Amino acid sequence: MLRLTALLFFLSLPPSADNAAAQDPRLSARLDSVTLPQVEAVLTMAQRRGLPVEPLVQKALEGASKGAPGPRIVTAVEAMLADLSRAQQGLGRSASADELVAGAAALRAGATLEMVDQLRRTDPDGGVAVPLAVFADLVAGGMTVDAAWHSVEDLAQRGGDEE
Repeated sequence: MLRLTALLFFLSLPPSADNAAAQDPRLSARLDSVTLPQVEAVLTMAQRRGLPVEPLVQKALEGASKGAPGPRIVTAVEAMLADLSRAQQGLGRSASADELVAGAAALRAGATLEMVDQLRRTDPDGGVAVPLAVFADLVAGGMTVDAAWHSVEDLAQRGGDEE
């Protein structure tokens, strides 16, 4: 019900720069007429929150490529928006798109907001996309969350570089 209310709200808005920017021809070509405006509403929400739109577009295109039904695509895009929003909480509004995507992956892999924030504070001038992505990869490879975190945290504190 909430999703439908939000959708109706966004569909009733007059065209604006935000709404126009959320329209992506790749989505228009791949999504049905019911799914497309729902996904575009999520994209508009992301833009208004200062979040990157491209990962959301990619998620929708991935669902379309796999033949997923429209509601499942919308749910996946909304989940990605929630993940990016959480990553932004831990990394701050100045985080780059790559950092937010890596932060979202790390949070899905089991990192906490506190872990993400701690990593950001360890090297405030350096990027955290690589260490967060490494953490997510280590967990995906079978390492426990704690062991992966301690490895990445230790390397970050010692000033390890991307290599």
